[in-house]
Amino acid sequence: MTQPFRDISVKSYLSPLWPELDIRFAEEHVLIRSEKLHEVVSNAPYRGGLSNGNHFVNWKVPRSYDCSDPEAMMAYEMHKWGYPAQSAIGLQTAAHITHTSFAEESGDEFKLLVCASAGTGNSARAGLIRETFSAYVPGTVNIMIFVDGKMTPSAMVNAVISATEAKSAAFDDLRIQDYSHERIATGTTTDTVLIAVSQSDSFLPVHRYAGAATTIGNAIGRLVYETVHEAVRTQGETSS
Repeated sequence: MTQPFRDISVKSYLSPLWPELDIRFAEEHVLIRSEKLHEVVSNAPYRGGLSNGNHFVNWKVPRSYDCSDPEAMMAYEMHKWGYPAQSAIGLQTAAHITHTSFAEESGDEFKLLVCASAGTGNSARAGLIRETFSAYVPGTVNIMIFVDGKMTPSAMVNAVISATEAKSAAFDDLRIQDYSHERIATGTTTDTVLIAVSQSDSFLPVHRYAGAATTIGNAIGRLVYETVHEAVRTQGETSS
């Protein structure tokens, strides 16, 4: 694991495993860019759902943020940064993106890079009654999973489940409590998960499942756990 942007002089990160990815920190956002389009499943506020993308942005929103129309505000920022409207996907957070944690692994017909930013100010346990809102609030635990390999759509959804379970396990081990109940939280009220798959022909087998007992699902779970754990654990520490 690493948190390269805790050093405020560092503006880029070169992945030792996947150097083709362009990873940068600029203007209160982290950008991960690929030359090739990836198939994507996410609940991102900007071009979320099922999509294709090669510019992936995690944006720390300003204090003046208006959450009434997050997609329009993100579209404005994307245009300002010069990112392509039809292939950029945007996440939003109020957490310290300088503390974004990265982890990488290669395995059974895949390469994997995971990054997570996290804050726990609105931590919550799923399944409990609480005050709810119609308005959108920017995500607090943002997880991006990049897979160089081939996966079916159902395996990608399966990977989102594995990632969510791993995030909840990290919250449990760190004893993060629901902000309105004295129970261990399973996440926050506004988390986002994104999985982007290259579908590269360099890999022959297609991963059809991504649960905890599969090679790829186990790796995703471990790396999500490690990055979320590090991002949450260090959220109160300062950058250098």
